[in-house]
Amino acid sequence: MRDAPTPDKILQTGLAFSASKTLLSAIEMGVFTELARGSESLESLTGLFGLHPRSSRDFFDGLVALGFLSRTDGRYANTPETDLFLDRNKPSYLGGFLEMANHRLYPFWGHLTEALRTGLPQNELKGGGPGLFETLYADPARLKEFLAAMTGLSHGANLTIARAFAWKQYRTFIDVGTAQGDLAAQIALANPHLRGIGFDLPEVAPIFREYAAALGVSDRLTFVPGDFFKQDLPKADVVMMGHIIHDWDLPTKKMLLKKAFEALPSGGSLIVYDAIIDDDRSTNVFGLLMSLNMLIETPGGFDYSGADCRSWMAEAGFGSTRVERLVGPDSMVIGVK
Repeated sequence: MRDAPTPDKILQTGLAFSASKTLLSAIEMGVFTELARGSESLESLTGLFGLHPRSSRDFFDGLVALGFLSRTDGRYANTPETDLFLDRNKPSYLGGFLEMANHRLYPFWGHLTEALRTGLPQNELKGGGPGLFETLYADPARLKEFLAAMTGLSHGANLTIARAFAWKQYRTFIDVGTAQGDLAAQIALANPHLRGIGFDLPEVAPIFREYAAALGVSDRLTFVPGDFFKQDLPKADVVMMGHIIHDWDLPTKKMLLKKAFEALPSGGSLIVYDAIIDDDRSTNVFGLLMSLNMLIETPGGFDYSGADCRSWMAEAGFGSTRVERLVGPDSMVIGVK
């Protein structure tokens, strides 16, 4: 009987939206930021967040059962993980991406079945509106929230790239689709001999410069406005594309890799990183579900395996390629010209 199948995993996954929304609502209300100041009683938390007495106990006890809060003598506190990653006042805050998931992605994923049957996005494009990036870049406040979310999602991988890659043999780099500029900034902090370029649409410039100034690397980082659909990439010893090429269809992926190849000198390197799907396509759940998110959000984007990317790099002209793990679901594919 010990080997008899049970419905536990089916029920847990089928109802996972309820656990997800409980966490997302707690982030939205700032529960973990408040508790970073110290533990609180149920009565205090109910008043602080304006909750109805019918819901508050189940809500906070649910967060305890999910492993996001602890409870001792009737007082609730953050766990070490939520204190580090979900306190808005800490630089390690990951909640920006999850806030975006709550406001933007959660409603769109309700139409996944339609997306699977039609192959069409389920965001603003569905109603004839502008696409994801047009929508985000048209609103400065929403753009800043999105770029901060990208920093939260990418920060661990950025730190790893800054410290683990063989930067000593290079002098310059360009971060394509730099967003807030965290990858460029972390590389500059860890490697004082390097000078870098953040390349993105013009609307990003003030956000990038503010972030670089806050981290004290403005003297070695330059923002270059541009559109990689319309112009060549600036020259550099290393070209990086983090969480970029999964946004686009296969011809665009190949075009971007070719532009990167042309921007590099002989011996230069391209670093592409995403939630790279394992070659067997069976273990990186985050990468596979992120690919479905690209179905929801874009006309042609999809995530890909290391073997896929290495083959595209070889087609673009790179002589040697390899895959290296970063942190969490992220890996980088490195091509050398």
